[in-house]
Amino acid sequence: MSRRGQGAGPAPYDFRRPIKLSREHVRTLQIAFETYARSCGTLLTTRLRAVSNVNLSSIEQLNYDEYVASLNNPTVISVVTLDPLPGTVLMELSTSAVMTAIDHMLGGPGGPQPERPLTEVEMPLLRGLVERMLGELRYGFEQLVDLSPKLKEIEYNAQFLRAHAPGDAVVIATFDVKIGAEETLATICLPFNTILPVLERTETVVLSDAERASKDLALRNLTAGLSAAPIDVAVRFQPIRMRTDDIVDLRPGDVVPLGHPTSRPLEVTVNETIFAHAVPGNQGARLACLVVPSPKEPSPKESGRS
Repeated sequence: MSRRGQGAGPAPYDFRRPIKLSREHVRTLQIAFETYARSCGTLLTTRLRAVSNVNLSSIEQLNYDEYVASLNNPTVISVVTLDPLPGTVLMELSTSAVMTAIDHMLGGPGGPQPERPLTEVEMPLLRGLVERMLGELRYGFEQLVDLSPKLKEIEYNAQFLRAHAPGDAVVIATFDVKIGAEETLATICLPFNTILPVLERTETVVLSDAERASKDLALRNLTAGLSAAPIDVAVRFQPIRMRTDDIVDLRPGDVVPLGHPTSRPLEVTVNETIFAHAVPGNQGARLACLVVPSPKEPSPKESGRS
């Protein structure tokens, strides 16, 4: 049974509990869940041998009791841990979607299915499918955090499931799921206090595929531009210190001793930064220098003996 009609109409707003998810947080979660939805749709198509699609419908912040009240009864709820993150995550699928998926796995055509608890034969099939879907969840969130999702148990009635306190804030991702001709909704419930630290660490890092491609192209263009940019390079002797009046009294023809040892190479600099050493020379009629290995600095013991 679908819950599409339940989202219509105005949503209540509690001024005592303002929404804490920022636009950047929602955008980050949207990228992760959209990646999960695409890969999960491919998984279902391959695993069930029926054309399947999973699309992210919405991301919202609710209280846990509000989330539970929105679920159908019965429904299929997978209780999941996301090591190393604390807390319990719920992955909910409608009973009709689960029964349709199992029918396809057993070679059936799908179509209308009875709503009943799973048998001992069907339960391992469902657990195997959910574990594969959790692997896709890990792939979707790999840009945010390295997760190890683990399925703990499967329940049918959220009213009897005490995963969180009624007033706890949770983040709900809702998906449109289509398995063959069956269309329904699925949800993932994340504890707000579990996902918020991850979002705060990575809110400026996560990029979509298009944004990442644009950033890589800009980096390549910048690198190519810098590689071809002309810069001023200087080859200089070791600097000396002079008195101000000696500098003022300099006249053409005066000789200034530089004090640069003949055995020491000259410094090759760019913007006062030394990046190589060279010895002077010429190439034909032009002055030139030959880059040589940098001289080794004497150790304290060697300088003390000299």
